[in-house]
This record gives sequence, C-alpha cells and structure tokens, in this order.
Amino acid sequence: MKSILKFLICGMFMLPLAVDGQVRVLSENIEFSGKIGTSHRKSLIIQNESKETKEYTLKYLRGNIGSSQNIKVCIADRCFDPRKELAKIKLDLKPGEIFTDLYLEFDLGIAELRGNFDLHFTNPNNSRDVFMIEAVYEVYNPSIDETNHKDISLGSVFPNPAISTAQIDYEYKNPNATAKISINSFIGNPVAEYLLDPMQKSLVINVADLNPGVYFYTLFVDNKNIVTKKLVVKK
Repeated sequence: MKSILKFLICGMFMLPLAVDGQVRVLSENIEFSGKIGTSHRKSLIIQNESKETKEYTLKYLRGNIGSSQNIKVCIADRCFDPRKELAKIKLDLKPGEIFTDLYLEFDLGIAELRGNFDLHFTNPNNSRDVFMIEAVYEVYNPSIDETNHKDISLGSVFPNPAISTAQIDYEYKNPNATAKISINSFIGNPVAEYLLDPMQKSLVINVADLNPGVYFYTLFVDNKNIVTKKLVVKK
C-alpha cells in the first residue's frame, strides 16, 4: 500500500504544470463598412490572461487590402503603417491586464470592394506565444446608401474640415429605432453625444469650442455600433 501511495505522489510531481492562459481578443465582429472615400476607426480590446508580463510585436499583415486603401495600427495617440513599420508596433501587457488603447484606422479607398485582413502578433521571447486580430470590410457607393442600415440613412458630415459648426443629414426609416451620434477624440476619449430626433432631418454640431485636430463620430442604433467616420476640426 505504501509503495502504491509513493508511486502516486511521485506521479503527481512528474505531471506537467498547467500553462497560463495567453492573450485573448475580447473585441468581436471587427467590421469596417462605409462609403467610398471614408475613413473609419475601431477600438480593440485584448486581455493578457497569463500571470506574467507579455511583450508582443506585429509579425505580419495578411489579407486582400486594395491599392487605394490604407490601414494604420494605433497605440494610444501613436499610429503606424503595418505594411512599412512592423518593428515599431509593440505591445507590453501586464499580468491580467485588459488593454484598451489599441485601435485600427482604415481608409476604405476609391472602389466598391469586400475583403478581410489579419494582424499576427508574436512574443519575441516565445515564437509559439501568438495571437491574431481578424477584420472584414465592405466599401459601397454613396449613391446606393450612406450607412447601409435598415433603420436610418446617415450622410457624411459637412463641411469637413469644420471651423465653427458641422452638419450631418439623416433620415429615419424606422421611427421606433433609437439612434445617436457619439463624438470621440483621436485617442478615444468621449467629447459629446447627440440623440437623433426622428422628426428632424439634420444634426448641427458646434465645434467652435473643440481643439483643432481629428475626431471620430459614431452612429449607434439601438446601442449597436453601426459606423464610425472622421471629423477634422480647424481654426
């Protein structure tokens, strides 16, 4: 009996240790959808599920990105072209950290197109420690539909760049839907939010008090992120 118990104890110590979880992409359905010539931005959330500090670099970008399209990977307020600056795109994640300062900025180009692309990140200290961000996109002609959404049509902001005021035209298709416009700074900080009135046809935004720079406005329908576009403010 003692010999059997000794054998079991030894066997337990010989079992491999459980491997800590790695990085998990919490953002779901990373989709860019909009009209020709627009630029959209998506916020990404990733989590280091391990108990140790992790370092990752972007190893490569794979996918069918058109010649007129541009993509940037932004970490806080710094943006990089993954087709030219792979070595500069680095993430340092603390144990258990949920990282929210990662963004993708995508210029949809000048042609109607559908496609996808992947970003592959690798831990330089462990080639098997990797994670991937997957995204899809759809570019459509503005003469077909500005937002490609069943509940509301949304025009692009004008003028853009704006100095004192900016206007966004819209038209409700479903008056029972709840739609709003949220404005965020370049690094994702909330600036303003406007509930769209089904009885109106346009939203006028006062930008005179905003600092010059790039902002992003997002259409939400029933609390779902539909599309994000760029607004430039100048003085």
